Amino acid sequence: MNDSIRFILNGEDVTLGDVRPTETLLDYLRLKRRLTGTKEGCAEGDCGACTVLVGRLIDGKLHYEPVNACIRFMGSLNATHVVTVEHLAARDGSLHPVQQAMVDCHGSQCGFCTPGFVMSMYGLWLSNDKPVRADIEKALQGNLCRCTGYEPIVKAAEQVSRTRPSALFDPLEKTRSDIISRLWAMRNSETISITTVEGRLVLPGSLDALARVLCEEPTATIVAGSTDVGLWVTKQMRALNPVVFINHLTDLQSITAGDGGFTIGAGVTYSRAFETIASKVPTLGRLIDRIGGDQVRNMGTIGGNIANGSPIGDMPPPLIALGATVKLRSLAGTRMLRLEDFFIDYGKQDRRPGEFVESIFVPYPAEATQFAVYKITKRRDEDITAVLGAFYLTLDTEGDVNDIRIAFGGMAATPKRARSVENALMGKPWSETTIETVRAEFDADFQPLTDWRATAEYRQLTAKNLLTRFYLETSGTSAELRRFEEVA
Repeated sequence: MNDSIRFILNGEDVTLGDVRPTETLLDYLRLKRRLTGTKEGCAEGDCGACTVLVGRLIDGKLHYEPVNACIRFMGSLNATHVVTVEHLAARDGSLHPVQQAMVDCHGSQCGFCTPGFVMSMYGLWLSNDKPVRADIEKALQGNLCRCTGYEPIVKAAEQVSRTRPSALFDPLEKTRSDIISRLWAMRNSETISITTVEGRLVLPGSLDALARVLCEEPTATIVAGSTDVGLWVTKQMRALNPVVFINHLTDLQSITAGDGGFTIGAGVTYSRAFETIASKVPTLGRLIDRIGGDQVRNMGTIGGNIANGSPIGDMPPPLIALGATVKLRSLAGTRMLRLEDFFIDYGKQDRRPGEFVESIFVPYPAEATQFAVYKITKRRDEDITAVLGAFYLTLDTEGDVNDIRIAFGGMAATPKRARSVENALMGKPWSETTIETVRAEFDADFQPLTDWRATAEYRQLTAKNLLTRFYLETSGTSAELRRFEEVA
């Protein structure tokens, strides 16, 4: 048992034994280290002003990713390298090429958001030698600016990608070997437990240790990416105790593709899952591109999105439509159940005391199957879902519905299938007449709520219209709709 976390902050090794369970990286940087280049804007992982890089060893290689410091808990940083904007410039004050490009292209006006943009651009600079415009826009999805209109910032990213100087100038490239050695020395298989007056945090050393901790502390809050739990603290001011961190457990971070489908470990982030998922089910890849910004996708996990049980979580509806199953684990062993059966009621999942989500299995869509996902939001990128519909359809040789699975988020207390609609469609011709007839069945399946994202009436009508859209796109009767992607 260990009683402290260790990480590297810019160039300094740090050991902390007095970490609060919900202490954020942003508060640590600004209040304890006076590294005030990292800004607090929204405190919910939305604006990107607090963006820093976190480097971690993955399969023996050092990877840096932009993350939101405002919702990143200190307990998740063991054996990582935290890089802030203060680390970029040379000791003589010379700006890093990314910073200089922002000056040259007039990418800053009021300046508040600038450090966050610089760090997101720096993350792209490290990972992509020749980004195209789409790569740049994706890298900046999670950063908001009220002044520039973004074009000067994009031009700065384009400029620095065209005129890359020697890597020896870069503070991370010239120290990479040293950082790798230091991070290896910080890794261990011991469980870390830190107790303060405000509570206890635990980093289990293995899955077995995790199961033992949860057996002893069945009400503990499990934190993987904290993209939702972080807001419990920063917005709802909730005290969480104890907190069990799992983002360091490599046994939860694999994604493997087999003959019948792929298995996603509960600790796999959206970013790490993207390549496999996009290659096997392209529709899901396009959906992931609209979940938050890069900072959120680098932290958030698919397993956490499921375990949290939010009725507006983006991944459960399409995974339910695909027939996914979830594997739960505890000291008593493991059990499998259909993902749709995991969600019982609002805030309640079929997770027994001491159990945790270990993995999710997703079958590949069958041949000749039509599969689509539609995410409806107020703005296209980096926004929370108002309604999300997933449709899985197989027709027989006569053009009648042989199999249909329809699942929605944002329409009920849990992610939920539209059973009445499905039953009304089974065996019927896949035709405009059939669709018009069964639209009314949505009223039997859902009684949505009104909130600031959408009214109940809007949600209900949208769900019906998405079924019509899915029909038009799969029947080839509307050329106009062909210009839309499968993910709205």
